[in-house]
Amino acid sequence: MQLVLFCALALVAVAAGAAVFRVDSMARATYALALSFIAVGAELLLLDLAYLGVVTILMMVMEMAIMAVFMVMSMMNPGGLMPMSMMHNKRGAAVLSAGVFVTLAAGALLVPWPVRRGTTPEDPTRAAGEAVMGTKMLVMMTVGAVLFATIVAAVVLAAHRSRYERDGSPHSEAASRGAS
Repeated sequence: MQLVLFCALALVAVAAGAAVFRVDSMARATYALALSFIAVGAELLLLDLAYLGVVTILMMVMEMAIMAVFMVMSMMNPGGLMPMSMMHNKRGAAVLSAGVFVTLAAGALLVPWPVRRGTTPEDPTRAAGEAVMGTKMLVMMTVGAVLFATIVAAVVLAAHRSRYERDGSPHSEAASRGAS
């Protein structure tokens, strides 16, 4: 059952990824890309990589939502439903895509795959984190918190006025309350 679900999700991911280049609007392309990434995240969940699966799904859904907001704000066609083509240089893209596919398929089929040694770790996410970060995991967690604080501080410092300064004067609401 798990293999059938994995294969179904793989088909959804590939079909939705291909749909990004086949649909005729940015809005539909955004939804197709989101669906493709959700299917990939669900496959990671099936592989017992809960953290990576959830992070992939959450990150990609939020990224697509932000993309849709900027698309509505910035494009000449705010609804994003005007027919358009996502393909530029179709012939070159087709040749390049076919070449990359053949190379990757040949690598997957012709390279001898290593045999697993040992057993699957009890917590694959922790094992992957330790393999990637080693002893620096605590440092990276701290750096993440510091970067977040830096982003918040930069936004606060960049704001030239607060919510109480509607007309641009420093104490407009306080001044208007005192004047009445």
